[in-house]
Amino acid sequence: MNIVGNIEGKNAILIDDMIDTAGTITLAANALMEKGAKAVYACCTHAVLSGAAISRIEASAIKELVVTNSIELPEEKMISKLTTLSIAPLLVEAINRIHNEKAVSPLFE
Repeated sequence: MNIVGNIEGKNAILIDDMIDTAGTITLAANALMEKGAKAVYACCTHAVLSGAAISRIEASAIKELVVTNSIELPEEKMISKLTTLSIAPLLVEAINRIHNEKAVSPLFE
């Protein structure tokens, strides 16, 4: 894995749409730490977390993984590195805007 730019002593944030087996994101986190990152944080919209994902995340350099609750996670996948954010307020506002014939695009600006 190649790292472009100087990240030595800096906090790094990895952003992904979906984490399934966590192979790529944990490799990236470990590579950033090897290049001198101070800490690595990661986030994704959809946390599938299948197979060895949880053990990979626990063993990785990721300090915190922030995910949404777009996919319900069982209790055994709720590890200390994981922070879950609710998408309920966004869905409520989107439904309200659609029902009242208002634009939904401002929600994503």
